[in-house]
Amino acid sequence: MSEIIGGYFTSHVPAIGGAIAKGLQKDPYWKPFFDGYPPIAEWLNEEKPDVAVVFYNDHGLNFFLDKMPTFAVGAAEEYNNADEGWGLPVCKSFRGDSALSWHIIEQLVADEFDITTCQKMLVDHAMTIPFQLVWPARDAWPVKIVPVAINTVQHPLPSAKRCLALGRAVGRALESWESDDKIVVIGTGGLSHQLDGERAGFINADYDRFCLDHLMDDPEALVGDSIAGIVEKAGTQGVEILNWIAARGALGERPLKKRTENYHIPISNTAAASLVLEAV
Repeated sequence: MSEIIGGYFTSHVPAIGGAIAKGLQKDPYWKPFFDGYPPIAEWLNEEKPDVAVVFYNDHGLNFFLDKMPTFAVGAAEEYNNADEGWGLPVCKSFRGDSALSWHIIEQLVADEFDITTCQKMLVDHAMTIPFQLVWPARDAWPVKIVPVAINTVQHPLPSAKRCLALGRAVGRALESWESDDKIVVIGTGGLSHQLDGERAGFINADYDRFCLDHLMDDPEALVGDSIAGIVEKAGTQGVEILNWIAARGALGERPLKKRTENYHIPISNTAAASLVLEAV
């Protein structure tokens, strides 16, 4: 059977991609943030996963407001990045694991999740930046991917409770996957931030610490708030915590330990964090 090695959680702000492209990792503004990633890269190089199941949110590259699925799962053999308008270099393509994708899709439908299946799918900075942070200077990504996109843009959004349930259903599918694959689960986004409106620049370090402190042992503590409540605590874009919650759900009930954690504010008006929960 396949093996879930643990979860990697990270922010994915476009400005991070710009800093990588400009080689600013040692710049005083950026260094405290980038210092969180060598320990994650070390862990991944030790474990050498074969597949990454990535919970993320699309920012208009693949889905737009006229067609916004609540949950979408990629089932392609390859996923390409494209110009998003941020001035970031277009990233190399990702190999898909379509067989695992279809297994997950079939299990999710059996668990009564109404998902969108994407046999052709672009991926944006929410996918590319987490990979660039931990696998820099690679000619090709060392893992295949299964992208799971969650709507955090167009209301109504799925509840945190529903996202946790989605992740747990994906986790059950991974546990029943008959292969020798080593699988890493990735959750990308956040933490607290708001990019527009009267609270533009809003950051709530107390809420971020609450999420980081409870995600491993008590994810249920993160799902008590309504979407409006999460927006109030984390900002309009801080609802990307839904991706972290779903990814945590996919790790199931197996024992976990916190391998490494980093929290830094601000990065481009955003609370930025990274975390590894290692299966033990």
